[in-house]
Amino acid sequence: MKFQISKEPLSIFSFSSLTDIVLLLVIFFLLTSQFVIQTGVKVKLPGSKTNEQTVPSRLIVTLTAGGGVYVGNEEVGLDELPAKISILRGAGADDNLIIRADRIVAVEIVIKVIDAARASGIDKFTIETEKEKL
Repeated sequence: MKFQISKEPLSIFSFSSLTDIVLLLVIFFLLTSQFVIQTGVKVKLPGSKTNEQTVPSRLIVTLTAGGGVYVGNEEVGLDELPAKISILRGAGADDNLIIRADRIVAVEIVIKVIDAARASGIDKFTIETEKEKL
C-alpha cells in the first residue's frame, strides 16, 4: 500500500478542532464552578473549621449587626417573620431554614428567629458559617 505524500502547504485551516477544545473547556468550567445563591445583605458570618457547603434554599433569614431581620432581600420585623416564612414555605420552598447571622448578633435574636420558624412549621435549621482560614 502506497501513501500519498504532499509537500504543498495546507491551504485551508480547519477550525473544528479548535472549536471542540474551547467547547470542552467551557463545559468543564461550568461543571466545576460552584453555584451558590446568596442574598444581597452583607454580613460577617462566624467562622468554623468544619464548615460544610449548604444546599441552596429560598428560605434564608439574614440577621445584620444593626438589628435588621431580612427574609431574602426584604426587611421584616420579628413579629412579621412567622407570616412571611409561612408564605414562602407555601410557595414551594424547602423545609430547611438557613440562618445567616452576623458575628455580633445576640443569640437571643437567633432563638427568636428559630421560634418564629417553628411557629411556621419548620423543624430543620442551618446556621451558615464561613470556613476559617488556617
